[in-house]
Amino acid sequence: MKKSGPQNSTSPSQLIDARIKELGDWRGKMLSRLRTLVKEADPEVVEEWKWRGVPVWSHDGLICTGETYKNVVKMTFAKGAALKDPSRLFNSSLDGNTRRAIDFHEGEKIDEGALKNLVRAAVDYNQLKLKKKAPAGARAKVDKSKKT
Repeated sequence: MKKSGPQNSTSPSQLIDARIKELGDWRGKMLSRLRTLVKEADPEVVEEWKWRGVPVWSHDGLICTGETYKNVVKMTFAKGAALKDPSRLFNSSLDGNTRRAIDFHEGEKIDEGALKNLVRAAVDYNQLKLKKKAPAGARAKVDKSKKT
């Protein structure tokens, strides 16, 4: 039986490590710090590698991505429009109905506490949506053997 092609044994975390190293400048350092903050905010976060090289953090659904461009490191929150942002971190993709993003530029200071709160809010949102989608039997177990 033939295999369907070469199997990639590199984990998403290893691919993110490689991207950070490959960047080798302020963008790599920024992406590394953002990654650390996401992991601190949600120790159960799952790292993924999607769309031909975009770091993604998920927990019961996509939380955010970490994209790198020439002049900016962008964190895009998949459901950012639904999240409260009292610290006004979102500064990009503000016109859409779903996503919101934060553009980080060279030398910019991160409001670490506010960012962690935003990550936690995204996880809470995902979990709330997951509970709403669960079938009725999964939400409440009822003993149907008893007659009334």
